[in-house]
Amino acid sequence: MKSLSCPNRSCQLSGRAGARGIIRFGFYTTRSGKRRRFRCMACGKTFCSNSGTPYHRIKHRRTTFDEVVALSVEGLNKSAIARVKRIAWNTVHRWLQRAADSCRGFNNRKINGYPITELQADEIHTIIHTKEQSTWIFATIEVWSRLWPSTVVGRRSYRNTLALFRDVSRRTNLERVPLITTDGFAFYAKAIRRVFGSAGLYGQVIKTRRNDRIVKVKRRAVIGADWRLEKLLADSEDSSKLNTSFIERLNLTIRLGSAYLLRRTICHARWKAYLEDHLELLRCYYNFVRPHRALKFGREVRTPAMQAGLTTRRLTFREIFSSTMHFLVLGNVIFVFFDSAILVNVDDSRLLMAA
Repeated sequence: MKSLSCPNRSCQLSGRAGARGIIRFGFYTTRSGKRRRFRCMACGKTFCSNSGTPYHRIKHRRTTFDEVVALSVEGLNKSAIARVKRIAWNTVHRWLQRAADSCRGFNNRKINGYPITELQADEIHTIIHTKEQSTWIFATIEVWSRLWPSTVVGRRSYRNTLALFRDVSRRTNLERVPLITTDGFAFYAKAIRRVFGSAGLYGQVIKTRRNDRIVKVKRRAVIGADWRLEKLLADSEDSSKLNTSFIERLNLTIRLGSAYLLRRTICHARWKAYLEDHLELLRCYYNFVRPHRALKFGREVRTPAMQAGLTTRRLTFREIFSSTMHFLVLGNVIFVFFDSAILVNVDDSRLLMAA
């Protein structure tokens, strides 16, 4: 009761957690049993503890919802999930959309202000709707923390390349000059120079293939002097020379985690929005939930978000979905506070809540 506030924005108790005037107002019935309902004495609005979260009115246990999302980010398609969990396909589709919306907001709030020392970028080719509609997924990785900070879906164009690095620049804390490494795609140099300026360091790794095998690898500095590049590589804890190994390994993780991107599959995305939603869901899972085997320190296996200093421990889907600060309903933003023993801290000076 102390952490509840009225979800009605026009109410005088809206956003005032712990304010007097919120009372218990009976129960409502679900398939898993009864749940508590609350009422605001100021405006008369009734609500429950799940209001404003993806769990609102799902008519199933929250554990089932979390399991469906976990199966999705482990590479199962919606039809397989529906068969395994014995849930209708449309229900699975609707749940994943809700989860993706929640993860998108969580990513935007949490992935901010992290340090960047070495960044790698690459693209993944896929199709949407038909084979004629070629689509590219731009992804980046912060090498030291293995954080996946940003992604853009669209044509392989200068506009999308610029949007990728602008998003990275907006989220990062540039305390030192970052080292950026990509392949030989023509628009990378122009976009990086425009976003980071001439003070940045940018190198390319160009691979020559013959009969699907790499026969030659050429490395070159595009922005910045060679001696500065060599100095940063000497100080790097992960790279001794220019490479794109880390982003290519992330590309494999993305392909294995999304049924839309598996090779030789009939489960390709029919619409761009569906692919973007699932990538946001997968990015949240990769950064905050899934422990990274390369970040093992003794018995502790950290997530990329832990290594980057965004969280202090590994999160769960329950905590992520319950920490939603805003939920879009008919174009209006509703602020809801939840009654729970779990504390979720949002690292933003303007946003702090107990979920």
